[in-house]
Order: sequence, then C-alpha cells, then structure tokens
Amino acid sequence: MPKNKTCQTAVALTYRTGQAAPIVVAKGRGIIAEEIIRRGKESEVYVHESAELVALLMQVNLDDRIPPQLYVVVAELLAWLYRLEKGKEMPTGHSETANRSNKPELSQ
Repeated sequence: MPKNKTCQTAVALTYRTGQAAPIVVAKGRGIIAEEIIRRGKESEVYVHESAELVALLMQVNLDDRIPPQLYVVVAELLAWLYRLEKGKEMPTGHSETANRSNKPELSQ
C-alpha cells in the first residue's frame, strides 16, 4: 500500500426510539471498513462521510453508547436522516435515499 494512501475507516451506529443514546455496533479499518460500508449499502443504509466524526467514534468501544459530547452532532445527523426518509429533504451527491434500519454508517 502506498504511504500516501489513507486507510479507510468506518463506524456503524444503531439507535431506536427510547434508547438513551446511539450505540456503536461495528467499526474497523481497511478491509473491515470496506465490508461495513458494503453491507450497509447492500442493506440500503445511508453512508455518511465525516472523517472527524469517524475518528471520534472509533474511540468508542463496540456495544457502548456514544459519549454525551457527541449527542448533538449525531442527533443532527439522525434528524436529517429522519427527514430524508419522510421525503422532506434529498441528499446532495449521494445515491442512497433512505436509512431503513436506523443504522447510519459513517466512513472516512
């Protein structure tokens, strides 16, 4: 692998109404990240790209809730996805149109 090529990272979150906070259900780098993203797209889960957010979420253990410091940014993302599902807003530059399983995938 060339030194200037960045290793892809990905984190998958899940959130259900009534939960205290979203939970990290998958995370990884390289081939694992590619598989997380592939499976998400295959399942019609919206994949959001945010290197900064992924870097922070990579620090959260699997099956743990996201930390309170990330509540606002993740809540804004989930609210946007909710509006997207309801057809009120279209994604810019993305082929995915809905998050049918409440699991946004984040990639870098």
